[in-house]
Amino acid sequence: MPPKRLSGVIAAVPTPVTDIGDPDTARFLRHAEWALDNGCDALNVLGTTGEANSFSQGQRIALMEAAAGSLDRTRLMVGTGTPDLKTTVALTMQAHTLGFAAALVLPPYYYKGVSDDGLFAWFERLAHATNDASIPLYLYNFPQMTGLTFSPALARRLKETFPDRFAGAKDSSGDLEYASELAKIEDFDVFPSNEAALSKAEAEGYAGCISATASVTAPLVAKLRSEPANDHALEAASSARTAISAHPLIPAVKYLTARLHDDRSFEASLPPHMPLTDAQKAALGEIPL
Repeated sequence: MPPKRLSGVIAAVPTPVTDIGDPDTARFLRHAEWALDNGCDALNVLGTTGEANSFSQGQRIALMEAAAGSLDRTRLMVGTGTPDLKTTVALTMQAHTLGFAAALVLPPYYYKGVSDDGLFAWFERLAHATNDASIPLYLYNFPQMTGLTFSPALARRLKETFPDRFAGAKDSSGDLEYASELAKIEDFDVFPSNEAALSKAEAEGYAGCISATASVTAPLVAKLRSEPANDHALEAASSARTAISAHPLIPAVKYLTARLHDDRSFEASLPPHMPLTDAQKAALGEIPL
């Protein structure tokens, strides 16, 4: 039986790291459990916030195994996209074997200016190579990072060609008009990256949001999810996101995670990300956690 489709508030959680740059699975699980216990419907593991593309395949699998072994797998989405198809297939099959609810897949992002036909061919091969897996595939649209955009026509073509495999998309472009176009595709779940979109979820047909900042503001975002017409909840969640996003996002989320757990080891990021300055930390001091 296919995993239950995800919806609601999905936190894109950070990956704590050890002194030698390996995933710190104990701290990862500590924060993941906090997020799930404090209003998040599900988690996005090893996404951009989780620094997935700074880890080797083996490191990613080690964290996937830890997450699947200790957390509710029906509430876990995992990033499996890489520039090469073979590794993407291997990680996606591993996600299926471990029982993750969904795989979030970046496009093959090294080559720019490729056509929709070229992207379709790549994802067609991914679908065929993982044909024995029931794990739903979600397209990860993040053109600021990848230099590529999933056109609504391409997303629709993939959904219509492989209706049982492509379940939806995460859109980190920040373009809600684009997200709304994706949401018009039948049986295609769309998750904008800004939690403010929850206030428009019913009207626009969004399935929820997948947000980095929700990883540390989960109670605020959960209130907005339950009361989308509550202007105070929208203002609180939006203000927190704006304040956090004014700084390098991954180090900011990691700093706030460290503050949340009173454990400075959560702050460590992998190069090229650098720790926040004292001034940046002070600017984040008023955010309610």
